[in-house]
Amino acid sequence: MLPEKLHFSPLSRHLVEASFTGGHITSDAGLLLLREVDRQHGLTRRLAKIVPDRRDPGRVQHGLQTLLAQRIYALAAGYEDLNDHDGLRHDYALQTAVNRLQPLAGKSTLGRLEQQADRETVVQAHRLLWEHFIAQHDQAPAEIVLDFDATDVPVHGDQEGRFFHGYYDHYCFLPLYVFCGRHLLVSYLRPSNIDGARHSWAILALLVKFIRRFWPETRIVFRGDGGFCRHRMLDWCDRKQVDYVVGLARNTRLQRMAAPAMQAVAEAYQETGQKMSGVYRFLYQAGSWRRRRLVVSRLEHGEQGANPRFIVVSRFAEDAAQQYYEDYCGRGDMENRIKDQQLDLFADRTSSPRWWTNQWRLMLSAFAYVLFERLRDHLQGTALARMSIHNLRLKLLKIGAVIIRNSRRIRVLISEAYPHQELFAGLVARLKPT
Repeated sequence: MLPEKLHFSPLSRHLVEASFTGGHITSDAGLLLLREVDRQHGLTRRLAKIVPDRRDPGRVQHGLQTLLAQRIYALAAGYEDLNDHDGLRHDYALQTAVNRLQPLAGKSTLGRLEQQADRETVVQAHRLLWEHFIAQHDQAPAEIVLDFDATDVPVHGDQEGRFFHGYYDHYCFLPLYVFCGRHLLVSYLRPSNIDGARHSWAILALLVKFIRRFWPETRIVFRGDGGFCRHRMLDWCDRKQVDYVVGLARNTRLQRMAAPAMQAVAEAYQETGQKMSGVYRFLYQAGSWRRRRLVVSRLEHGEQGANPRFIVVSRFAEDAAQQYYEDYCGRGDMENRIKDQQLDLFADRTSSPRWWTNQWRLMLSAFAYVLFERLRDHLQGTALARMSIHNLRLKLLKIGAVIIRNSRRIRVLISEAYPHQELFAGLVARLKPT
């Protein structure tokens, strides 16, 4: 039996006591912001229309949209496991966020929903992401860059599709991500016993076809590291007028062709003692290529010796340095977006034995990410605009509050010490429906 009061060490002459009588208190009052973002864009409402529901309608207590919103909002708030929902289901902030006044679904109900995901559900969820991406633009952009990258998701059980990967040195999946700037377009689970570029050609073709339905004049650029430099991919891009900026694996022939420029950089290093770099362009044709293509090389020489890097590009640019350091190296920001998925939104929680369930968990994390990005749209010009999802969560979602409900009103009493009161109030004003 719990004691009525808990006694701590005194502070000066003050007794320090605690008790479990504070009423309904939440640490996630900021979920109400995500609720308003979701209402604006209708993400969980539209997602509920594509998820199969095989339950008996006469026995349903929790609607599909409520279940999806509960799961996605909880991921956004930092609750990665289904087990968390046995306690979260009683949290007034989460209940209010998903438009419900009664206890929410428990882990078993949410788990059964995930088990119903199939290939068609995942395809339609991706289509929803693409439609949302188009809707965020008032007019067709002159150019978009599609960033492709793969990463590993370690697995520790006997999941369907698990294999050992020599490079990562563990059992894992090898999901493929595609971003356009900060817009997430593809979150595609793959086994790890495949080439890192597997399926990327098909996904690029689907994306280009979809985008050109809406923006036929927009220049599309495919960008990826050396793992995506495949001759059939480049040939397809040439035929379909898709530009590319792709890494090219170093080999002795490339180094031989760049040798005169490399020697000049090495001599400059010897004279100055400082690391030196330069950019050199030349035409090159690999054995599998049908024609010569333009290669841009970044030549660097320092204490460790020469360190040349190469990329293949479809267009000539006046500024070769910009073509390498901005057009190609700009893809590095995508790695931060993948970290948002894996570290902060738990896309690596692929512990189900079923393949499509694990793929669906990637999609749930993807939609949580989209909600954060739409919230970020309202933070432009503030110090929070470029913060990571982890920091946005701490500053805007993890807010302590007392929640009081009666028959007419729900009152959320946020701490007087909350440090971002003006910013939070401004967000509420902008997100409130007119």
